[in-house]
Amino acid sequence: MTRMNASNSRRLSPRERTIAIVGALVALSLVVTIWLITGRNSDVASQAMGEVDRPAPAFSLQSLDGTTLSLADYQGKVVLVNFWGTWCEPCKREMPALQAANERYAAQGLAIIGVNLTDDEKLQGRSEDDVRAFAAQYNLTYPIALDRDGSVTDAFRVFPLPTSFFIDTQGHIRYVHVGELSLDDVTSRFNELQQEARTNSGS
Repeated sequence: MTRMNASNSRRLSPRERTIAIVGALVALSLVVTIWLITGRNSDVASQAMGEVDRPAPAFSLQSLDGTTLSLADYQGKVVLVNFWGTWCEPCKREMPALQAANERYAAQGLAIIGVNLTDDEKLQGRSEDDVRAFAAQYNLTYPIALDRDGSVTDAFRVFPLPTSFFIDTQGHIRYVHVGELSLDDVTSRFNELQQEARTNSGS
């Protein structure tokens, strides 16, 4: 084994160091973005972002059927708040799983709320009628709330879509799932939070 002679090496110039640092940061950013969008290790990522174990932001929004939907209405239930848009392909793919979870677990204490990014729908050239048609296409029977000004999306610190928040019976965010949800994902988190609620209540 030979050692590199000091005369054969050279120090990077300030410009070269800057380029190297920027390149490394861009690569890291790309890896993190792909990691988040695919939803891999999303619960770990959410903990790192400080999203879990904080009270869920209170909100009241108009729903697709014209009524007012408030998170407070679901106090004492396990709540899944799912942020989505009609243009989002992973959102489309997870809709059957969310509807199946609603049909299977609503009577057992799971409340699913779909929050549509209605302000972003406008940027995509879409209207609330398109949101309504989307819900009908996927036969969604759980409530859909319209975030017309983006305030609820901002309060929950949502960036990539879809993003889903699992809220316990005490109103605290316990898990954040970034990316497509499966029925198994919902089942696992719901059962865990339900069992925890039973344990805490002594039943």
